[in-house]
Amino acid sequence: MHVSSSKSPVGSSKARDRHASRARTKTRGRTQAGSRRPTQADRSARTRGALLESAARGLSRYGYGNLILERVASEAGYTRGALYHQFRDKEDLALAVIEWVDQTWQEEVGPLIEQEPDPVLALIAMARGHAVYCRRDVARVAMALRLEFSGQDHPVGRHLERVSESLVKRCTRLIGAGRRAGTIPAGPPARAVALAFIGALEGTVIGLAGQAPHDEVLAARVAAGVLGLGSVPAAVRSDAQASSGRSPIQ
Repeated sequence: MHVSSSKSPVGSSKARDRHASRARTKTRGRTQAGSRRPTQADRSARTRGALLESAARGLSRYGYGNLILERVASEAGYTRGALYHQFRDKEDLALAVIEWVDQTWQEEVGPLIEQEPDPVLALIAMARGHAVYCRRDVARVAMALRLEFSGQDHPVGRHLERVSESLVKRCTRLIGAGRRAGTIPAGPPARAVALAFIGALEGTVIGLAGQAPHDEVLAARVAAGVLGLGSVPAAVRSDAQASSGRSPIQ
C-alpha cells in the first residue's frame, strides 16, 4: 500500500492560517511603530498651537482690547470651551502668545542668524528671516501690544518688554562686533542703531504684508541702510534669487 508523503489538506490549511496570522501581527506591529496613534498630550499640544497662532493673528490685526476670544477659537477650528481649557483668560492667552511668537521666531529665524559668521551677514539674514516669518500675518503683534500698553504697568506689557529687550541686546552685540571688524561704519551708539534697525524692519514688513518676495528683498535693503552700508552685501542672497540664478539686488 502506497503512503503519501504529503501533509493532509487540513494540516496544511492550519499551518497557512498560523503563518498568515503571524504575518498580520508583524505588519500591524510595524504599522503601529511607524505611525503611532496621537496621545492626549499630542492632541492637547496641537490644539494649543492652533489657538496660539490664531490669537497671534488676532492680536496683530485687532490689538489686545479688541481681541474676541470666541473668534480666536472659531478661526482655529475649536470651541470657546477648548480655549478656556488651555488658557484662563485673555491676559493668560496674550502672555502665551508672546512666548509662542518668541519661540517660533527663534526656531525659524535663529538658525539663519547663527549660521552666518560675519555680523553684517547675520543681521541681514535676520531681516530676511523676519520678513518670511511674518508672512503668517503675525507681524503686528509686538508693535500692537507695545503701543497699547505703552506707559502702563501691565503684565502683558512688562513681559513683551522683557522679550523685546533680548532682541535689542542681540542686535546691539552684532552691531558692535561689526564695527570692531570694520564691516559696519561708526555712527550713533550701537543700541540706538539696534532700536532703529528693529523699528525699521517691523515697519517695512507690516507695510509690505502680502507682497512676497518683495518683503524679503526690501527688508534686507532697509536693514543695510540703517546699518550705514552702501548696499546689501553681495554674499547675502534670498532663496528666490539663489534658485533663479539672479545676482543679489543691491
